[in-house]
This record gives sequence, structure tokens and C-alpha cells, in this order.
Amino acid sequence: MTDFPLSAFLVGLLLSIAGVVVLMALTFAVATVQRRHSVIDVTWGLGFVVVAVITFLASAGEGDDGRRVLMLVLVAAWGLRLAGFIGWRARGGEEDPRYEEMLADPPGSAAVLALRKVYLPQAGVMLFVSLPIQVAMVSTGTLGPLAWIGAAAWAVGLFFEAVGDQQLASFKNDPARRGTVLDTGLWRYTRHPNYFGDAMVWTGLFLVAADSWPGVLTVLSPALMYWALANKTGKPLTEKRMSARPGYKEYIESTSGFFPLPPKAGRGI
Repeated sequence: MTDFPLSAFLVGLLLSIAGVVVLMALTFAVATVQRRHSVIDVTWGLGFVVVAVITFLASAGEGDDGRRVLMLVLVAAWGLRLAGFIGWRARGGEEDPRYEEMLADPPGSAAVLALRKVYLPQAGVMLFVSLPIQVAMVSTGTLGPLAWIGAAAWAVGLFFEAVGDQQLASFKNDPARRGTVLDTGLWRYTRHPNYFGDAMVWTGLFLVAADSWPGVLTVLSPALMYWALANKTGKPLTEKRMSARPGYKEYIESTSGFFPLPPKAGRGI
């Protein structure tokens, strides 16, 4: 077990809080001008990059340089890709129905309701989920096998997320397939390759942090991401929206709900 520089971690945490608050304030300003709060979806990936950059700079001379650089590269590659993809997908679009429903008929100020129900919760979740990043940046142990296993898990996750997103975008852009169900490519093996990939990315980042004490204590961060993607805001909402589409019931019966598995008639997990 290595000594953990608690004071350096707390400095990084405070700076991360400040950075996320500034980022959310800027996002709220942009959303107000554009009249759509769905721009915060772009901020989601960028927020983790902000935390990674802040804690990387703040931990200079404290944490192991190999782990610091590895974590920065992994987070930046994932976060910038996600933000770029969501920004490209939403260009010129309208408000997401999720936010319309969430913010409909406010009892008072619409802006206050948006801050309370969208921006503050996402900022809090972002800071909690980013704990493996913050801890890894100041951990003093040198990189071990678990960190490289984590990098491999991250790579698998990024593949599923990026390829799944691209396959879905191509599917939606094909007029001949409008109103049908995407069941080819990675979508043949899991109904949500992008969500599974995201969960794997955060599993990998956790393993990089857990390679040195006390990174293992941040296990609730990837657990929260997995729970949200598989049981709360990811898979359930998507499947509720898709449930009325012709052929989707049969797709559920034959295709794994989250973890990639060979398609099999009657499987719906």
C-alpha cells in the first residue's frame, strides 16, 4: 500500500468543482440563447475532460507520471469523441423530448427549474463519476498489470461506443430503413452497444485508478454509470421510445439487452 497525498487530492477536488461549475454556467448560457437545454449532452463528455486536465495540472509532482498521462489520454480521447459526435448529431436540431417533458409547465421560473432538475444533478453526478480520475491523478504507485487491463477494457468500450454510434447514424440516414429496427453490425449482439461501450470505458478507467491504493474505493463511480445506463436513463428510456416500432418486440426476444451475446431466439435480457 502506498502513501496517498490527501491534501493534493482535496486541492484537485476543489478545483474540479470550480471547473465543472464554470462549464455548467457556460452551458446554461448557451442553452438559454439557443432555447434548448439538450446542449448539456455535449457538455457531458467535455466535463470529464475538464476534470482530467485540471487534476493532471494540479497533480504535477504528486502522482505517478505514467498513470497521470495514461488517465489524461484515455479520458480526453473518450470525452472529446463523445462531445464531438453528439454535437454533430444535434446540429441545427430542436429541443430533446426528454428535456421538454422534464421542464414542462414549471411552477415558477423556467430557468430555476432547469438549473435544479438538469444542471445541478448532472454536475453532481459528473463530479462523483469522475472520482477514479481524480484519485488516479495523485496516486503514487507505479503502473501495474491492472492499469493495463483497464486500458484494454477502455479500448473495448470505446470500440463498441464509437462503432455503435456510427452504425446507428448510418442507419438513421438511410431513407430505405426508416421505421425499421437496426439489427446488424454490433446491434446484432446487443441492443445497446453504445451504452455497453460507455460502461466498459468507465470500468477501464476505474481499473486504472484501482491499480494503486486507494483507487479501489472509487468502485461506486463506475457502478453508478452501469446502473444509470442499464436500468435508469439509458436502456429503459430508449426501449420505451422504441417499443411501438414494428419488429422491436421480436428484436428484444432475439438480442441481448446489454452485454454482447450471440443472437438467439427467445433471449431478452
